Amino acid sequence: MLILPKARRLLDEMGENIKLARLRRKLSAEQVAERANMSRPTLSAIEKGKPTVSMGSYFLVLQVLGLEKDFLFLAKDDELGRKLQDASISTNGRAQKQRDKNGTLSTNTTLSFSKIRMF
Repeated sequence: MLILPKARRLLDEMGENIKLARLRRKLSAEQVAERANMSRPTLSAIEKGKPTVSMGSYFLVLQVLGLEKDFLFLAKDDELGRKLQDASISTNGRAQKQRDKNGTLSTNTTLSFSKIRMF
């Protein structure tokens, strides 16, 4: 599994935040692991932001800490997705009627694409 440095830093920070939340609640790693029904090494991997731990395990730890609603913030503010949605294909009004080689009427719709800055 290839994790880019920027993503690695985000995972590290998330793990650190989870560990700090546990410490603020004065819970031992053993207590949280037991309540989340996982091994102590799995909790340690979560607190280190390891990408190999399942999202479900991260969720269970957040649930034990009373932070399960934080999971709802994942991908909540999807700025790029909203820009792509807003720039969806649209037609320039009514389709123009044209005659083909045989004299049959056909419609020719011209599509326009909005320019967006993706990155």
